[in-house]
Amino acid sequence: MIILKLLNKNTLLTFFISILLFSAQLNAEDEPEDIWDLEKKDKQNSSTIINDIEIDNEKKIGINNENTESKINIIDSNQLEDNTISIVGLYDPEENGLNIDMWSNSNGSEIKLILKKIDKMNLSKDSKEILDIALLTNSYFPKENITEEDFVDFKLKYLIKNNDKNLIKLYLIKNDKVPYNSNLIKFYINSYLENADLESACKIFDEIKYFSDDYINKFQIYCLIDQEKREEAQLLYDLNKETGLKDDFYEDKFNFLMEYTEKADENISDKNILNFHLSHRTNNNFLYQPKEDSPKFIWRYLSSSNLLENINEINLEDIKKISLIEKATHENNYKEKELFELYKRFQFNINQLLNVKDSYKLLQNYEGRALLYQRLILTEDEIQILDLSYKLKESFIKDNIENAFRNELKRVLLKVSKEQVPSNFSSFYNNNLTIPAREAKNIKVNNKIIHQSKLLKYFETQYEVKKVEDDLNKLFKSIKKNKDYNVSIKDLIMLESLISDGVVISKKYKNMFKFDQSNVPTDIQLLLNNNESGMILLRLVEIIGEDDLKSLDPDTLYFIVSILNQLNLDSVRNEILLKVLPLKI
Repeated sequence: MIILKLLNKNTLLTFFISILLFSAQLNAEDEPEDIWDLEKKDKQNSSTIINDIEIDNEKKIGINNENTESKINIIDSNQLEDNTISIVGLYDPEENGLNIDMWSNSNGSEIKLILKKIDKMNLSKDSKEILDIALLTNSYFPKENITEEDFVDFKLKYLIKNNDKNLIKLYLIKNDKVPYNSNLIKFYINSYLENADLESACKIFDEIKYFSDDYINKFQIYCLIDQEKREEAQLLYDLNKETGLKDDFYEDKFNFLMEYTEKADENISDKNILNFHLSHRTNNNFLYQPKEDSPKFIWRYLSSSNLLENINEINLEDIKKISLIEKATHENNYKEKELFELYKRFQFNINQLLNVKDSYKLLQNYEGRALLYQRLILTEDEIQILDLSYKLKESFIKDNIENAFRNELKRVLLKVSKEQVPSNFSSFYNNNLTIPAREAKNIKVNNKIIHQSKLLKYFETQYEVKKVEDDLNKLFKSIKKNKDYNVSIKDLIMLESLISDGVVISKKYKNMFKFDQSNVPTDIQLLLNNNESGMILLRLVEIIGEDDLKSLDPDTLYFIVSILNQLNLDSVRNEILLKVLPLKI
């Protein structure tokens, strides 16, 4: 056993703590200022780094390595709870024309109500982009009817739901002293480990230092062992034991991985993904058969680690096992390719294959699907391909496992030319052979229509106002000659946006159009009057909802842009204008 294990723990702790305090005093004057921490300048007792350290049962421990020097950060759970965090977020408010008080005047009860509504919606990409800005912009907390923890929790749930690892990592790094991040950290490290990517999971500990959670501490200790940093792992483990960590399963695995014992207990724990991974790593004879109600992280880990049962070894008479594999494929835990390889193993006679349309109905559902699939891959007739694939898809839908036949169905339908598809199969063909259309990139300028004219370039590059005014008046002169031209709502959207940015229209052209000054809903106008820009963004997300901006009617687009003009959210507005106004090729 290494020397560290034999040292008196109190002496060891005192030694490292003394180094920490001495180092803190030397570096205090060189510490860079965080512009989002200005509110905490006069609250040094609230810092998550403890200045007067006493080891007791209420403290939590973390280790970080930097430039090969070990630094120990001891986190006091009481101070984490009492710490006042004024600002939490990711984006600078000025990036989108917002301000740090965007939530200050809002009622927390109303925020919670609208966020719960939004959470139940299947938001479009356009809605998500606005919600991202609303929730992740640095801001003060609302002052009424909502706690700091609840408000931050909405941000964390949003990040978890989106499952953007890069965004989560940026958020954790920028807000590493926020005491509510444990669930987000656990989601981040677990999601990588579930996919058998321990290296990526462990890298986050190079960036974050402040957390108060036994599970995360145990994960970090394991990472240190995996990285061959055994002395640091031992020290962190000892410090956690001093604070009351007690976990017989983890201790058994720790001692084995540190080579203190020759064999680990072979019992498998599926309590969480860390335990399950440690069970796998410390047992050369690891074998685990997932069940229908096994947690999803178990299926993902087994699949990512190539630990699922080999398709070629499955007993074709085991109905429960085959049904389990079909459901697992539906849930993306088995690959479709493996399921259809399993179907190929079934033995059918020539009469069953020739009379497949009647024969499959006499079999068990999974056998019928196997028969339909075998006949499907044997035929070259395009009409028969459509008919068999339709029947096969219907069988999957009937058993609520339709996702198990999605990618393979697309591959099969690619054999059928669109011209050969009869009308009775056209919907089936089009719905299941969805090839994403190439997004139009280039804007086509049409100077005969105001909202498609070269003035659009202003919202891309922000030309000087004087140049825009000159171009606009020239355009009006040209259009005025066309007595049949009717100013559309989209024209008004563009013109109102230009006026909002300071563009002055010549008096002789003002009678060509009339703006609707009452198009903003009353409830949103009240929010505007009260400077509740955060709540307004949430209302816009709710209004757009599951729709793409392009599919919204012009009247709805008009009041959305009018609202953004009043808020001076030019960057958000410009993004919307460039999506809905131009003709793209």
